[in-house]
Amino acid sequence: MLGLLQTAQGWLNKTREIDFLAPLLLRLYLIPVFWMAGTQKLAHFDSTVEWFGNPDWGLGLPVPWLMAALAVGAELGGAILYTLGLATRWISLPLMFTMIVAAVTSHAENGWLAIAAGDGVFATERTMEAIERLTAVRSILMEHGNYEWLTEHGSIVVLNNGIEFAATYFIMILALFFYGGGRYVSLDYWIDRKFGQK
Repeated sequence: MLGLLQTAQGWLNKTREIDFLAPLLLRLYLIPVFWMAGTQKLAHFDSTVEWFGNPDWGLGLPVPWLMAALAVGAELGGAILYTLGLATRWISLPLMFTMIVAAVTSHAENGWLAIAAGDGVFATERTMEAIERLTAVRSILMEHGNYEWLTEHGSIVVLNNGIEFAATYFIMILALFFYGGGRYVSLDYWIDRKFGQK
């Protein structure tokens, strides 16, 4: 039995030869997330600044122009540097900060869930009420709209805008912060191989 376990462990250890896939896939997943977020903020920069600074209907952040510029820079810079696998650990720092700010200022008041759910451990009064509204919307669309066509490519949901996505992205970025861009398919790897300490 011990021999069988050792053989299985040996096979498992062989997968480390392709361990570069994990950071590569994390980077590839995050690139479009940050590119889209950064380009949207940049394209509507004035309204982004207004939203960042307004305490009544926005985030109420201090120095909103600077905060918006830093968010855009981190997101666009992150997308570009993650694409290259360059300065992966360094760019992860402002990206983690951006996710923390987003979670605290924009998402925390909505609870955990990104999409409203009426049951489960993370359901709140807010999400349960959203499900009631969703049921009403579906009913109206079934009666007055082409519901099958509207839902042909996906269900209608209510965005709860909780911290779920920001927390998930933070954890992915944290992994890249600790492990870097990975072997072979990152410039960090080749630069370290060429110029790193022997």
